[in-house]
Amino acid sequence: EALKNPNSVYRLSLRGKKLKAFPPEILKLKYLQQLDLSKNKIDSLPNEIGDLKNLQVLDVSSNKLEYFPDSIGKLKNLKKLSAGKNELVAIPKQIGDMESLEILDLWSNQITIFPDELNKLKKLRWMDLRVIQIEDNMQKHIQEILPKTKIHFSPSCHCVSG
Repeated sequence: EALKNPNSVYRLSLRGKKLKAFPPEILKLKYLQQLDLSKNKIDSLPNEIGDLKNLQVLDVSSNKLEYFPDSIGKLKNLKKLSAGKNELVAIPKQIGDMESLEILDLWSNQITIFPDELNKLKKLRWMDLRVIQIEDNMQKHIQEILPKTKIHFSPSCHCVSG
């Protein structure tokens, strides 16, 4: 339906459509500002997602994503990124290039890599890292590099690394 007039599509919701892959047709929607792909089974985002320059809200929560493509940093207008309930293991350092990002929701993932480039997110005011095992010293470090951000952590796991 959206492809009949791609230049007039600003919002697209494909929430809960049992998608197993990112529909490449979405990349034709050059003026897209809000994209909801939550509650699917998508395991990766294409590198071309960075071409959706007008995107302001991206919801990929409740999928099977393990990584963000490096091109995610090209989403300079993105204000809200929701990626909770995935299988993400790392945040790419390119996230620091997302200069408009205000809300970053990553709760319930497997993230072990938090790049220092997060400190470039000057507009970030809210971040959810609950249900992720993060040791106290890393929680403290993340809070130090994002002093103006309200960060939600789960209590530390007090894990002992082998």
